[in-house]
Amino acid sequence: MLDQMIEKVSTLTEKIEKALDEVRPFLANDGGDVSLVNIDGTTVEVQFHGACVGCKVSDFTLKGGIETTIKKYAPEIERVIAIEA
Repeated sequence: MLDQMIEKVSTLTEKIEKALDEVRPFLANDGGDVSLVNIDGTTVEVQFHGACVGCKVSDFTLKGGIETTIKKYAPEIERVIAIEA
């Protein structure tokens, strides 16, 4: 049973990383990046880097770009939040 849980988390992590890989080029165009910090049930925690830190449109980027893309790859995710460094 523990092996199944580990495999499920690993698969979910892979899906989320694929989603982040899809949005990274857009962030990089503006000098930013994002990384996966944690998965807590149906909530994903990410952290912005570079120009994304403190950017006025980072909330839009989080909800309109990152969260939407993560949900496309992992529909079981309900919420994506950004945490401070």
